[in-house]
Amino acid sequence: MAKERVLVAMSGGVDSSVAAGLLVEQGYDVVGATMKLFCHGEDVPDRPCCSLDSVNDARRVCEQLGIPHYVLNLETRFGHDVVANFVDEYARGRTPIPCVRCNTFTKFRDFLKKADSIDARWIATGHYARVVDAELFRGLDENKDQTYFLWGIDRAVLSRLILPVGGLDKAQTRARAHAMGLEVIAEKPESQEICFVPDGDYARILEQRLPPDAPALSRGPIITSSGAVVGEHNGFARYTIGQRRGVPGGFAHPMYVVAIRPDQRAVVIGTRDELLGSGIVAREVNWLSDAPSVGDTVSVRVRHRAALARAEIVRLDADEIELALDEAVSAITPGQSVAFYDGARVLGGGFIESSRPKRAVLPVLAA
Repeated sequence: MAKERVLVAMSGGVDSSVAAGLLVEQGYDVVGATMKLFCHGEDVPDRPCCSLDSVNDARRVCEQLGIPHYVLNLETRFGHDVVANFVDEYARGRTPIPCVRCNTFTKFRDFLKKADSIDARWIATGHYARVVDAELFRGLDENKDQTYFLWGIDRAVLSRLILPVGGLDKAQTRARAHAMGLEVIAEKPESQEICFVPDGDYARILEQRLPPDAPALSRGPIITSSGAVVGEHNGFARYTIGQRRGVPGGFAHPMYVVAIRPDQRAVVIGTRDELLGSGIVAREVNWLSDAPSVGDTVSVRVRHRAALARAEIVRLDADEIELALDEAVSAITPGQSVAFYDGARVLGGGFIESSRPKRAVLPVLAA
């Protein structure tokens, strides 16, 4: 019987390299492919994702594993689906999460089309997550779990997806790389930045793509939640919910960005307590399992490293959901993701539209 072909997304890092190596060991017909998503130009920091160095690292790994390697130019689609959205979200006073959109569109939708073109039954990545019976589960290593970024993929993809490192922790992955002789990437540092902003200066991307007089990059007031003007900013796109850097001092308590009002070009600051929200409204909801019902309880995560929080579904429309949290959560940020879980199983997720403020007092119940 012919070996089943699998197309592996290879970034040139240790996780995807070990994923490819494990599949070779398991007897698959493995093809490696590196996605060229963004042109960094000449000014590129140390070997970011999609740089020439990373492409060459992936090629060297494939040579060692004895598998073919290709470079897929997905720059145009990535620019439309991810980079343009990134700029648009900041211009609207929101904080985008480009890794979710990249996974939703480029790394899975567009990559799956490439797999079809070479008659590959499977696709694989180096994400720390697991697929069990065509359902998505958190990775066994909670510190590395990446399901927060995967809720937006098409549910049908799960029946063709293999995640070989989802049952490992990072130390085990590096150990496997050494055991395979993949020294070129075994101790390669992880990239912590957005792939198309490798130097961390996302405002530079906005300055390149927005007009000089764009409100998001123009001066405006810093105000308190009561409306008092306490300072001036150099563009509300340089701020996000929960931020302290760039916030005026001189208050009795530490102050944080608690809201952005693009119609007023205003950045609103307040106390830590004002960051708390008791509810979430999310849109562009995607389900990776059968959708729950109003009244059901789920666990939610509003940031990659945030603890899971229990919430009740109080409204569920075609592509919008509203949840009431059992306990208030800090810094619920429009534009970011909220992922829904049932235990370790990923139910789906959505993009945060707004939060409901923390209730000051409990309602009085009728006797």
